[in-house]
Amino acid sequence: MFIDEATIYVKSGKGGDGMIHFHREKFVARGGPDGGDGGRGGNVILRVVPTLNTLMDFRQQTRFFAREGEKGAVNNQTGKSADDLIISVPPGTIVYDADSRELLGDLVLPDQELMVCKGGRGGRGNPHFKSSRVQAPRVGEKGEPGEERNLRLELKLIADVGLVGVPNAGKSSLLAAVTNAKPKIANYPFTTLQPNLGVAQLDMDSVLVLADIPGLIEGAHEGVGLGDAFLRHIQRTRVLVHVLDGLSEDPISDFSQINSEMALFDEALPNKPMIVVLNKMDLPDVVEKWPRIQKELEKRGYEALPVSAVAHSNLKKMLWRVHQLLEEAPLPEIEEALPVYRPEEDPEAFTIEKSPEGWRISGSAIERAAAMTYWEHYGSVRRFHGLLQVLGIEDALVEAGIEEGDTVFIGEHILEWQD
Repeated sequence: MFIDEATIYVKSGKGGDGMIHFHREKFVARGGPDGGDGGRGGNVILRVVPTLNTLMDFRQQTRFFAREGEKGAVNNQTGKSADDLIISVPPGTIVYDADSRELLGDLVLPDQELMVCKGGRGGRGNPHFKSSRVQAPRVGEKGEPGEERNLRLELKLIADVGLVGVPNAGKSSLLAAVTNAKPKIANYPFTTLQPNLGVAQLDMDSVLVLADIPGLIEGAHEGVGLGDAFLRHIQRTRVLVHVLDGLSEDPISDFSQINSEMALFDEALPNKPMIVVLNKMDLPDVVEKWPRIQKELEKRGYEALPVSAVAHSNLKKMLWRVHQLLEEAPLPEIEEALPVYRPEEDPEAFTIEKSPEGWRISGSAIERAAAMTYWEHYGSVRRFHGLLQVLGIEDALVEAGIEEGDTVFIGEHILEWQD
């Protein structure tokens, strides 16, 4: 199984800040609070695009940032929410958290989506904090911070194109000539003991994934030679390139033999879109054979093309023809996505650590609240202190031995403890 890998960094958008503002209008002495809410930050979403077949794009770009929500405005105007950031991935992509190694999702279905980072909600404006006792609240919320994480993407790849033929026909040489694959190549049968895969990039938008299927011999469907295991690999390809050995005594007989083996294993295999290439056209003896072989193959209804893996002749023409066949071939049926289950975390859980510098409070709820607090407004600070009591953090600090004037770290904020 060929696994392509990529590691990327993603961050969702921060929510827009809620506004602290009071209505101003001529002849209205005391306008009430009218600060608008902030807009939601953009989510980061992975979406399956069936036409993709490689993670090659992530070699160029490895960092992705969703946009932030807009700030609230006067007259209770809510800031605009940011658009989601959609990252396209091929079917068969498995998503892990690169730091915790947690499995996040298995993406296989067309247009299937996985939200990997949720955008921060917009902060609330001061009208939300108005009450019968507080008519002019100087309290509001900043936008919720976005989430960030490193992702490891693994692609369980199904090749678009399968190279088939008898042993030593030159399939590995052909694969090495058109891709960056480095298969073992030697002048004896069964050099290839396992399928090799390579990626051929025709242009910026056209990519082919080719598999060099180990050589098949008579009786392969019954496990003779390297067995029928490799015939199963051919089943998962969409287009076949049948490579004929130009130095064989009878290439047409080889062609018939391989087609028979494929039909005995699965009668649908010979019906796959196929192009036949005669390899080793850099040799005079093979050039002499070509007209007769071409005529015989075309008489049987097959498209034939002369190539040379050594001289790189006609390889571009072959790849573009294969690409055309691939565009016309139906997309493969994809297995149902597997659900991913994980235990739910308590958002109100927290931990307290004592260090020489002070006290470090960690927890998703309290760190998020600290990031959303307007520290320059006394009302917002009092509200945060109330949250410390509600979550039980204040009692836990007192029990742990915190003293007047000690430093408290919450996320990126540094506070001084006062009784």
